[in-house]
Amino acid sequence: MIRTPDDFEPALDLALDDDAIAYVFVRDAMVLFGDSPGALPWRFYRELGLAPARVHSIGRHGGRAHVAVALSEPPAPPGVRARVDLPEGLRAGGLRSWFGVIDDQTLAIAMRAVQVLEWDRTHNFCGACGTPTVQVGAERARRCPACELVVYPRISPAMMVLVTRGRELLLGRGLNFPPGRYSALAGFMEAGETIEDTVHREVLEEAGIRVKDLRYFGSQSWPFPNSLMIAFHAEYAGGEMRANPDELADAQWFTPENLPQMPPRLSIARALIDARLAELG
Repeated sequence: MIRTPDDFEPALDLALDDDAIAYVFVRDAMVLFGDSPGALPWRFYRELGLAPARVHSIGRHGGRAHVAVALSEPPAPPGVRARVDLPEGLRAGGLRSWFGVIDDQTLAIAMRAVQVLEWDRTHNFCGACGTPTVQVGAERARRCPACELVVYPRISPAMMVLVTRGRELLLGRGLNFPPGRYSALAGFMEAGETIEDTVHREVLEEAGIRVKDLRYFGSQSWPFPNSLMIAFHAEYAGGEMRANPDELADAQWFTPENLPQMPPRLSIARALIDARLAELG
């Protein structure tokens, strides 16, 4: 499960100097050097001819400044993603493609960096009046100089819940999951809900059952593109389980002795399932 390093200190005032550790992105694809997977000092990228289009301070870790850098993209027709030619030895890929390649601490900071850059990219103009926005100096925000609308990095809270019935675990297959993979149920909050409301509503919508005895497990940032997963354990309270085909490809009760393919260990879903399996013994 990915967590921010204990000694990481968020900061808004760090400059992109040669010694700063740079998290370099083309849109949401992180740029890495093939022989040295992980973020490198900006000097390395600068000497290869890269130039920043947008820069955001992220924080300090291990006595070093860590900075997010977005490279410029050449013009492209609407709906077509621009191709950025990188120097030899560099390659770009979405953060999921670097799971198991980048160490967990670097990945956790990179997850912060990509969310900040994506927020900055998608809020260059005011959503209320269309005026170009400006960066607010004292906080992570963009402000419209015309109508004074202030926008902060968007976070979309989502619940995740592992429902148990005795020794059985309710696991579902998302519509876009890899073949054979199952996980705990999940869904996004709606306006006006508490996170507990969301758990009850989503389980009923997705699987047709009621739950009780919610127990908070933990949370994890999940920047695909901007989610916060808030995880719970819950007990079955009634109803006939039926997977909603609009929400799930399948859902079943599984025993610890007969589990399907599980989510990757980096995810809170796997930590949630593993914790419950340890309780069941």
